[in-house]
Parts: sequence; structure tokens; C-alpha cells
Amino acid sequence: MPELPTIVLVHGAFADASGFAGVIAELEGSGYTVVAPPNPLRGLLNDGESVRRVVAAIDGPVVLVGHSYGGAVIGQASAGLSNVKALVFLAAFGLDVGESAVSAQQPYPAPLLATENEPTPYEAVGAPGGPELYVKKGRFQEVFCADSSDAAAALMYATQRPLAVAALTEQATGAGWHEIPSWFLVSDHDNSISPQAEEAWAKRMGATTEHIDGSHTAFIPRADRAAAIIRAAAEA
Repeated sequence: MPELPTIVLVHGAFADASGFAGVIAELEGSGYTVVAPPNPLRGLLNDGESVRRVVAAIDGPVVLVGHSYGGAVIGQASAGLSNVKALVFLAAFGLDVGESAVSAQQPYPAPLLATENEPTPYEAVGAPGGPELYVKKGRFQEVFCADSSDAAAALMYATQRPLAVAALTEQATGAGWHEIPSWFLVSDHDNSISPQAEEAWAKRMGATTEHIDGSHTAFIPRADRAAAIIRAAAEA
């Protein structure tokens, strides 16, 4: 019987790995080992190297999964890693070499997040420069997690992890999807990343693509759908 790959889940900006709780339960229930390391959110090259070291230390095949900004990180981290057998993008950035999260979105309609974020008055510690970025409180649920409950959205707002602004403008130096088979779950009602951008990135990478009738964090209330596409990547 072939060895089951380890699933490595990489969270995005304004969040932490606890959002993957339902996905982890689904995958572990199917016999997979799951690792969900912290994404530092300090800068694309730094964050990619952090995840890369975690993945490189795993003995055996890996399916690397990224949500949102975590997609940019897994693309960067996976380039040249021989044990990564598949990439899964959940409403995520799919950057090519030379692109940043800002530049890759420019051809597409601006999402609501573009006007519903605010910088801190202080510099981001551990980043190459600039402030931290948070999602504003007033429309947080609409921007980030419209299909989660009011209580869950309030908790996500209160515990959001900021992204260093520098992470949005740092250019990718690696794009593992050029060599690694990819899967992409497009969120059709995403207000944090344009769904048109997600579709275009998925098409460019030749990803096996599915759509979900949900928000930017549709994988939280629909953990079954997210787990299903990850299992499909693992079994391919």
C-alpha cells in the first residue's frame, strides 16, 4: 500500500492555523498526518523559508496547502523541494516569479479588502520595513468570513494576526507550481481576493480547479469540501 503523504496546511494573513480545525479533523479521520505550522507573516521570502524548512524536515511525501497569502508562501517554499508531490490553493495567491501579492492583483477588480484595511502607527517588528496591516472592524465579517456565524466572526476579528505590509510587495523568487501538480479551490464570493484573479491564477498553473459557493474562508464552515480537494490531490 502506498505511503500516505503528510498534509502541511499554511494559513494566510489576518488568521492563524486554528481556522483549519475542521479540515484537520476531516483529514486525520481519513488517516492522514497533518501539520499546520505558523506562518510568520513578516515577508514573502522569510515566510517561504520558514515553511520550506518545516516541509524539508518531513520524511516522506508532502501535500502543501495554502490559504490566501499562504498560497504565495507555498509557491515560494515548494520550489525545488523534491518531497512536495502536490500543491493545493484555497482561495489563495498563485504568484509567478517576479510577482508580488499587490502586482498580481492589479489586472483584476479590487476586492473589498482593498479599502477595508488599516495600517498600524508603528513599524512591524521583524519585517524589512513598514507597518502592520489589520482588517477594519466594521466590515470584517463581510470581507473575511461572510459565511461564518456572527460569534465566529467576532472571535476571528479579535484574534486576527496582522500582516506586515512589506509582505504584500515583496516579489516571489520561486513558483513551485511550475513543476508540481496543483489543485485550486476558487471561492466565488471572495471579498478579500478577486475570484476572477483566483480563476486566472488557477488557469495559468494548469490546476485542477473547483469552485465553492462561499467566502474567503469558506473552508471553515465547509471543511468537508476543502478536505475533499486536499484528499484528491493526495490520492492523484
